[in-house]
Amino acid sequence: MTELKNRHDFVLLFDVQDGNPNGDPDAGNLPRIDPETGHGLVTDVSLKRKVRNFIQLTQDKKPGFDIFVKEKAILNVSINDAYKDLGIDLNEKPKVEKDGKKRDTKGKAQGSEVEKGREWMCKTFFDVRTFGAVMSTGPNAGQVRGPVQLTFARSVSPIVSQEHSITRMAVATEAEAEKQGGDNRTMGRKNTVPYGLYRAHGFISPHLARQTKFNQADLELLFKAFANMFELDRSAARGLMSMRKVIVFKHGSELGNAPAHALFDRVHVEPVQPEKPARAFKDYTVKVDTAKLPEGIEVMDLAG
Repeated sequence: MTELKNRHDFVLLFDVQDGNPNGDPDAGNLPRIDPETGHGLVTDVSLKRKVRNFIQLTQDKKPGFDIFVKEKAILNVSINDAYKDLGIDLNEKPKVEKDGKKRDTKGKAQGSEVEKGREWMCKTFFDVRTFGAVMSTGPNAGQVRGPVQLTFARSVSPIVSQEHSITRMAVATEAEAEKQGGDNRTMGRKNTVPYGLYRAHGFISPHLARQTKFNQADLELLFKAFANMFELDRSAARGLMSMRKVIVFKHGSELGNAPAHALFDRVHVEPVQPEKPARAFKDYTVKVDTAKLPEGIEVMDLAG
């Protein structure tokens, strides 16, 4: 296991064609949008979900690569499993110490037990040691601040949300069929973005990686997940989504050799013809300014 000793900052560029990249449940599942600028948004939670799904599919049953926040999972069950595996009984009766005070541990973990539970969770679950987790929702395994953090993704240009009427040529029940008078067609709605190129930023801290034991092999797997996460997450609702660029700035030290924002400003994404709506990735130019890079900074393009 190689310890992570270099800070990393990265830019993700992905696009969507004729799909809804991230529906907003507070707005009838319409594509998320900044109402003041018209730019599209994709939450960090949505991006992490796709990474988790990729790891779950490609690393199935490999020790240390289970996923804590699975779809439809019950989190407290996994935390209980940690203490069972460690041989810690959370239901033991309160103990009376020599000073006459009771040390109540029933249903809770105390002190070093929490630390042991936390370590077990980081060792067992890839997403815990990568993104962190709150594990005090019942049996307490503490909280983990993950070394990998992501921002919301924002579209490079304003997006347009289109609504489409769709027809289902069948009904679900006989009662519906009677109401339709034999014409078993029902109408629905579908919202899509004709095209949008989205940009997200990310940060990886070696200091926090040391706490969760997130290592160099985990980092390489994470970048592989970023590059391929849409390939294993196809959906008619999301249309055609593709990761176009994973641009990584690797620092020569743990603390870093330059501010993240100064490095991100070197990634220029511009429309080829600003007066026309973009409908493909080729309608944009992507350039990384590598002139006079701060000493110790290495630039890598891991996708596209």
